Amino acid sequence: MKNTLTRFLLPSAAVVGSLALYALTTPDRVVPDADNAGLKLPTGFSALVAAETGGRARHLTVTPQGVVYVKLNRVKDGKGILVLRPSSAGKATVTGGFGGYGGTGMYSKDGYLYASSDEDVYRYKLDSKGEVTNPTQPEKIVTGLINRRQHESKSVVLDNNGNIYVNVGAFSNSCQERDRRPGSMGMPNCPVLDSAGGIWQFKANKLNQKYGDGTRYATGLRNVVGLDWNQQDNQLFVMQHGRDQLHTLFPDKYTEKESAQFPAECMYALNKGDNAGWPYIYYNQEISKKMMAPEYGGDGKKTVDDKYINPAAAYPAHMAPNGLLFYTGSMFPEKYKNGAFIAFHGSWNRAPEPQKGYFVVFQPFKNGKPSGNWEVFADNFAGSPEKAASGRADHRPCGLAQGPDGSLYVSDDVKGTIYRIVYNKK
Repeated sequence: MKNTLTRFLLPSAAVVGSLALYALTTPDRVVPDADNAGLKLPTGFSALVAAETGGRARHLTVTPQGVVYVKLNRVKDGKGILVLRPSSAGKATVTGGFGGYGGTGMYSKDGYLYASSDEDVYRYKLDSKGEVTNPTQPEKIVTGLINRRQHESKSVVLDNNGNIYVNVGAFSNSCQERDRRPGSMGMPNCPVLDSAGGIWQFKANKLNQKYGDGTRYATGLRNVVGLDWNQQDNQLFVMQHGRDQLHTLFPDKYTEKESAQFPAECMYALNKGDNAGWPYIYYNQEISKKMMAPEYGGDGKKTVDDKYINPAAAYPAHMAPNGLLFYTGSMFPEKYKNGAFIAFHGSWNRAPEPQKGYFVVFQPFKNGKPSGNWEVFADNFAGSPEKAASGRADHRPCGLAQGPDGSLYVSDDVKGTIYRIVYNKK
């Protein structure tokens, strides 16, 4: 009888395995910080500081098992990628790291973790626990991407057909003969676009690819840090950093206020072969027109024909959109489903107007396209309105990721804080 009872009371190996996986993937109760981590959020939302990494945290990703991987802009203690594992009350603990290179890009999909330096893209295998199996021997997917110390970050995202998309930012503000020099005109047939200023497409499972092995998927994009794949319409969306210094470079054509107001930071929905128009144009969000750039004969009034694509949405100038995430979770209210969150890193060049940004906004979508006005979702990363206006922000939001429970993670590349935002269901 004892043996028979033991057989029925002791769980099988399969059950034990299932219980272990459940314990790993099912988070304990999330307890928000009393002050919501210092953030201002819509009614019903709360936040906590999930972790303090102490590094310049750029993009991040969360595996289905809840493991958080954070890419550091600069190597810290020999590590460029930090591993954060769930601890208690919704927090996470830095348990290690690997990847001795700085950079920005971080993305996980189909059992792999992808990370980028400013020149290369790597791939790591993930096991059933969401843990990297080859931390010291990653597969090198793309090598030798251009890095001229301006707009050098290489953000990455994957589609559903085995392709990886990499931003290669333009190593120039506006393709002038003499970069950022007052009155210098634009170079004819901007040569920067031959190797930068666009999005390149590569195979996600092919090793040691170079420029010639990839495809210039879209061009005319000055610099893209935030990008994501829109699952609703199966399309690549990107956030462009608009050009700087209209008044500084052409004071006879633009006032200081106009230079602070223009050009828009633009969201683009991209198809293969698209041209967004940099450096020949910029976008005026107040009149919804593409304007000829002063380096190429513009004067603040000349518009441009339909040779270049229109943005899907436009936002105030110089706010530096560093993160883009399409929300597919079920934790947040229905209005957020399939909409886009954008992390605006914050401006440096709006003087004499107040600096702006340092927040996460929500852009409603309908049927895969922007629909309705954007709204500030999470604010006060800067610490106070005065710190935001002066550009002396305590924190700057950079990367966005969705947890397996539908919570929203936000990284900060000033102090390395990792925030977690949740919705309090009634």
